[in-house]
Amino acid sequence: MNIVTVNTPGGSYPIHIAAGRLDALAHSIPGNATAIVVVSNTTISSLYGERVRQALASTAKPLVFIDLPDGEAYKTWDTLNLIFDRLLGHQLDRKAVLVALGGGVVGDICGFAAACYMRGVRFVQVPTTLLAQVDSSVGGKTAINHPLGKNMIGAFYQPLAVEIDTDVLASLPAREISAGLAEVIKYGMIADATFFAWCEENVDALRALAPQAIHHAIKRSCEIKAQVVSQDERESGVRAILNFGHTFGHAIESGLGYGQWLHGEAVGCGMVLAAELSAQVHGLDRTIVARVRALVKAIGCPTQAPDLGAQRWLDLMRVDKKTEGRVFRFVLLPELGRAQVDVVPDAQLETILARISVGQGV
Repeated sequence: MNIVTVNTPGGSYPIHIAAGRLDALAHSIPGNATAIVVVSNTTISSLYGERVRQALASTAKPLVFIDLPDGEAYKTWDTLNLIFDRLLGHQLDRKAVLVALGGGVVGDICGFAAACYMRGVRFVQVPTTLLAQVDSSVGGKTAINHPLGKNMIGAFYQPLAVEIDTDVLASLPAREISAGLAEVIKYGMIADATFFAWCEENVDALRALAPQAIHHAIKRSCEIKAQVVSQDERESGVRAILNFGHTFGHAIESGLGYGQWLHGEAVGCGMVLAAELSAQVHGLDRTIVARVRALVKAIGCPTQAPDLGAQRWLDLMRVDKKTEGRVFRFVLLPELGRAQVDVVPDAQLETILARISVGQGV
């Protein structure tokens, strides 16, 4: 087992990475917990619910299972209230511990519920998708979506631990693996050019979930994210670089309707757009742009952005959390392996958006 530690003012906690971690979940439950609430969705619960129940039985704590509807479209106030209804219905107190068993949607909404219930109860992240394992489960971002913007209502709230069981990835469809790999290769683009090159060399092994390759990819991704989050818990500075490709990606998700593209697919395409913008703003070498595009394609994510209409793109991106005073701010690459946040004039954005509208492959 590998352990990566996240240190923030909001709490220090371990990320455990190993095969079979589902069976060891009891070790992450504090002894003074008065109850354990497993928040999952109908799909994941049918696969792993009984196994988790057996793993937690040794704690001798009362167990409550809450199965949410499955999908990004349900990351809403109504779904959040389903959790609160059950917590209040069982008269659970502040020493109850929530367990988020699922992908990014479950982790985000369960974490937000934990942050809000009685002004904060403890929770454990148990991510079951590759994307959640390398990104959304780490760092304490919790949220729900709003029709006008993704993840616009939420809180920074750190878990007690992140339990990553690499075995569960075998149950994922290929599309989910591709979506998760988009976040993996992002870390190379923004912080480690050597890791990016390693991903290029091992892309087939990663898509096939070869144990040694996928374990290294998860560990390195978590190390980079933990390092960034430890410097900037609440995204007031350097943490924003983790959003490379996300301004475009979130616009795609909102513009097409949540769930039409997976989050990682939208981010993958968004990184191609961000690389193109980096070439315009910073003169990023065109060979690097080509490598970004090629690797996004190689992991199985879209590289052709949908034509939402230039004005719709601009409207959607104005609600991005990095936007200040209606001025666009994007995470860009001065060079491979180094990212920064830059103000981008409307005119430079409109150049790329115009190319999308005439289908020039951006």
